Amino acid sequence: MACVLEAPLRMSVLSEVTASSRHYVDRLFDLDPQKVLQGVMLLYLLQQESSSTELRTECAVVLGSLAMGTENNVKSLLDCHIIPALLQGLLSPDLKFIEACLRCLRTVFISPVTPEDLLYTDATVISHLMALLSRSRYTQEYICQIFSHCCKGPDHQTILFNHGAVQNIAHLLVSSSYKVRMQALKCFSVLAFENPQVSMTLVNVSVDGELLPQIFVKMLQRDKPIEMQLTSAKCLTSMCRAGAIRTDDSCIVLKTLPCLVRMCSKERLLEERVEGAETLAYLIETDVELQRIASITDHLIVMLADYFKYPSSVSAITDIKRLDHDLKHAHELRQAAFKLYASLGANDEDIRKKIIETENMMDRIVNGLSESSIKVRLAAVRCLHSLSRSVQQLRTSFQDHAVWKPLMKVLQNAPNEILIVASSTLCNLLLEFSPSKEPILESGAIELLCSLTQSENLALRVNGIWALMNMAFQAEQKIKSDILRGLSTEQLFQLLSDSDVNVLMKTLGLLRNLLSTRPHIDHIMSTHGKQIMQAVTLILEGEHNIEVKEQTLCILANIADGTTAKELIMTNDDILQKIKYYMSHSNAKLQLAAMFCISNLIWNEEEGSQERQDKLRDMGIVDILHKLSQSSDPNLCDKAKTALQQYLA
Repeated sequence: MACVLEAPLRMSVLSEVTASSRHYVDRLFDLDPQKVLQGVMLLYLLQQESSSTELRTECAVVLGSLAMGTENNVKSLLDCHIIPALLQGLLSPDLKFIEACLRCLRTVFISPVTPEDLLYTDATVISHLMALLSRSRYTQEYICQIFSHCCKGPDHQTILFNHGAVQNIAHLLVSSSYKVRMQALKCFSVLAFENPQVSMTLVNVSVDGELLPQIFVKMLQRDKPIEMQLTSAKCLTSMCRAGAIRTDDSCIVLKTLPCLVRMCSKERLLEERVEGAETLAYLIETDVELQRIASITDHLIVMLADYFKYPSSVSAITDIKRLDHDLKHAHELRQAAFKLYASLGANDEDIRKKIIETENMMDRIVNGLSESSIKVRLAAVRCLHSLSRSVQQLRTSFQDHAVWKPLMKVLQNAPNEILIVASSTLCNLLLEFSPSKEPILESGAIELLCSLTQSENLALRVNGIWALMNMAFQAEQKIKSDILRGLSTEQLFQLLSDSDVNVLMKTLGLLRNLLSTRPHIDHIMSTHGKQIMQAVTLILEGEHNIEVKEQTLCILANIADGTTAKELIMTNDDILQKIKYYMSHSNAKLQLAAMFCISNLIWNEEEGSQERQDKLRDMGIVDILHKLSQSSDPNLCDKAKTALQQYLA
């Protein structure tokens, strides 16, 4: 492909180029494509060892300035294989040339159009870059910057870690050059992110007798530049989340957390406030105590409300650049605030109450659910999910703002990451004490949830069946019938044979909720009895854990409580033998669940109880009951004695 380069943004660099390369540079901005192609000579000259080192260095400088231009420039340079050419240049003995190549590589790699993987295609490149770290403060700065930009995800972290990144970069944190210190710090923040291996290593590394966490804490101090404070807070946050530093360590509670709260204040730049809030949300996400501490630090909950006030009203902004800047960051600010509110309210009821009482909070969440930005929508749903864990709020604020309406809208055609959180939230809104349950049902939720149970995504299957389970709890018969119709027997069997135990348990929970209250039990078993008994048999015969079997026996106990339904058990000798087997099982939970089945079958106030008692006596059930009445387990003993009394009455 032809190398087409547009004028760079920074022309000043070009004014320094000497006459020797001026001829080629001029051609790069010529309108004639043929001449532009000749401009690729720069790259050619760069690679010619016969060219003087001065000329090759100059070529690298000019190419670097071109890379600072438009993204199209970078694309064209990539098409012309600039990266292999520059990497080749790093083998030169000349330090000035190496630095120019690294500077150009740095500029190319920090462009969003450059694939990071290009750094890792040749295994020897990383080793060579590590070796060059000792050459000069410029090689240190540029290489660290390249690493931090090209380290995306666990695979890259592992490659850099295995090539000794921690040992090679650690001492740069005490360099006399601020730029080197800063780039080394950024390197550690990306290496440690969500990486326990790196984090556990960092915590034990020392430089000049001082452990890295102590060095990071020094960099957090208020007199340090903001970017340094923020980046060291990110390092300590990653180490804490990985378990390398305890959550109650003073460097987290007294240093990292307060620093991140400071970053959320109005005094900070918008981008700093975004980064501060997102990092703090991650730090406190899973720790109740940190959530409590953060919630009472510097009026954080109220401070975050300000994140929703951008862009400021247009009349107040005379500066068009400022408006543009505000607009650009408005989405990010809302996303960060929602994320932090979600983390703050994850566990504590009082914190949730404070969040919801913050000015217009519920309206902001509702608006967030319909924003054009997918990231804001996801963060708003996360926030709503966190607050939906509150029984009190489900009964009040959620109802007052009819939150279920926008939530149901979000569930139509959303990407999976949003669907997962939104369907989790819906599970909470469908709990029996939630006033939203009725209107959600009327808006076609059963169909939606039944379709989720067929998803290939495990989390969506779990949430779909979980929500149906909540919906069926103490529901009227019509709703239960609608659920069974919506799921279909085939899908029910599919779920009962799902390889994931979570899906299986929630499906059994749904069946148990469907088969409650006698008229419902009898009605459902009259229409679906054969299939349900088949499913129960399959599970009791299968290789399943104790919890699964216990839940299945509880379903049988519910069926045994029906008036006509219990005959489906009494006429099924296979099932009766299974109940007998579990009465003598080694696990007390299973014994107890089997006893519930027997008790419901022999209860003598019910029609036909005498025949049922006789049949079960002939099977040897009474002998087992006598044995269990001597059990050392008080629950089993009591249950057995109660059952025996039915025979005596």
